[in-house]
Amino acid sequence: MTNVLDNIMAIADRLREQSPEAERLGQLPDATAKMLKAAGPIRLLQPKKYGGFEAHPREFAETVMAAASLDPATGWICGIVGVHPWQLAFADPKVQEEVWGSDSDTWMASPYAPTGIARPVEGGYIFNGRWQFSSGTDHCDWIFLGAMLGDAEGKMAMPPTMLHMILPRADYTIVEDSWNVVGLKGTGSKDIIVKDAFVPSYRVMNGDHVIDGTAQREYGVTETLYKMPWSTMFPLGISAAVVGIAEGALAAHLDYQRERVGAQGTAVKDDPYVLFAIGEAAADINAARQELLANVDRVWDLVDAGKEVGFADRAAGRRTQVRAAWRAVMAVDQIFARSGGNALRMDKPLQRFWRDAHAGLNHAIHVPSTVYHASALSSLGIDPAPNLRSMI
Repeated sequence: MTNVLDNIMAIADRLREQSPEAERLGQLPDATAKMLKAAGPIRLLQPKKYGGFEAHPREFAETVMAAASLDPATGWICGIVGVHPWQLAFADPKVQEEVWGSDSDTWMASPYAPTGIARPVEGGYIFNGRWQFSSGTDHCDWIFLGAMLGDAEGKMAMPPTMLHMILPRADYTIVEDSWNVVGLKGTGSKDIIVKDAFVPSYRVMNGDHVIDGTAQREYGVTETLYKMPWSTMFPLGISAAVVGIAEGALAAHLDYQRERVGAQGTAVKDDPYVLFAIGEAAADINAARQELLANVDRVWDLVDAGKEVGFADRAAGRRTQVRAAWRAVMAVDQIFARSGGNALRMDKPLQRFWRDAHAGLNHAIHVPSTVYHASALSSLGIDPAPNLRSMI
């Protein structure tokens, strides 16, 4: 264990206090990013060689939850930006040195959606595209961007091949005013544009190989952390952030309800119907937390024992992640609906937790349909069709 979680709790009051400012700015304030660099959550999954902690992913998830319970946007950044060092750890050593060699606190943004085209040229690729949802991007100096391999004319090559392109800040443009949203405003998840950037081959990873574990095996990683399946690690920070936001919502609700008298003149502490909802919501949010942590422990133990984590195990893990997030947000809905009209006021933190929890649920990794479908088929011993295996 590291002291990173303790570091986060030491700045708890400051993280809460800066939430309205982050929402007003549409990104984390510079002072918040500086605090986080000092606290160390983004280095939890980073190799020790470059100043990281190589921490157990359970500790990573617990830290993300804690940060999100204090300020949803901060927790979201810890979860999204914090998982990128895990992948860079099995990228080409040359790009690792470029990113971390002079500053171990260098942050990397994403997104991985393959909305760009990489046209092969001598020594690398010419890269073009536009992406949405680059969380924390204003405080990042490098980026992972998803792409499809192109042909000589710049059209998608067949059969389709997904790539992860690694670019420095000078090679892409952040689109200001492109993050006008109802929730998670403070994450600054802006659009990115790349135009005719040359990306050398050593800064390119085969995205399909990252997801199926081939890239890790080819790199020859020996640490259990970097042998973990992508489908466990990549969604972990996002789902943990949503559960943490729900925990923050519950805390804000309890603080608000403690002395409240309802519209019928009954003190909340004497209202059995509201108390029932509080108890049920608290149990569901805690269940979401425990299931998410138990899931990553289970996969870690399999990998650490040298066992293969098959598709059925990965699908069950994704099912757990998705359900944990949905269960937590549904619990938030139950308590928010019993918080009275004053909970809607913008100077009350509960409405922000409620909005941010729902915004987090909209991330692609929380779409339940194909995940539940694939896991159900796998539990029946049926191999799911390729379109159901996405992100598993």
